[in-house]
Amino acid sequence: MKYKSKNILLYSALLVFIFSFSSCGIYKFTDTSSIDYSITKTVKIDYFDNKSPGYKNPQLSQLLTDKVQQKIISQTKLLRTNNDNADMQISGYISDYSVTTSAISSTQASTNRLTVGVHLIVKTKPDNEAKTYDVSRSFDFSANLSLQEAEGTLLTQIVSNLTDDIFNRIFSNW
Repeated sequence: MKYKSKNILLYSALLVFIFSFSSCGIYKFTDTSSIDYSITKTVKIDYFDNKSPGYKNPQLSQLLTDKVQQKIISQTKLLRTNNDNADMQISGYISDYSVTTSAISSTQASTNRLTVGVHLIVKTKPDNEAKTYDVSRSFDFSANLSLQEAEGTLLTQIVSNLTDDIFNRIFSNW
């Protein structure tokens, strides 16, 4: 009896351990410890223009800009301003919006991949040195769908994932 209860306890502990470290593949970090709030109090977030070559999603720039602004304001103590003298200035543009074939089945494309990239420029006071970052994400969709049809289902995910990546890149130094 003692042996069975030890095994049950061991298996229970093992299951708790496994489930605590398992993930569904979505990573969200909100570590803003890199911000020195004694120096950095305000942030100016510019519009992310779509400068990608070729096709441009007409909604992406505005949606991404709005979502990044909301995340920074809700996840940090920074106050948003339109003043060019802000303690932190974030600007950038959508640098890539391209579709490639990612899987072939029976000599036909079965899956396409939309890759969206954003180039960021972050200036912080007191030195006003510009740091640049590039963030990119890929999104697979059925080759039976047109790009516009795929965007209808992917746009929310694109904006959400890129927003998280931008935030993490700027504030978590990953």
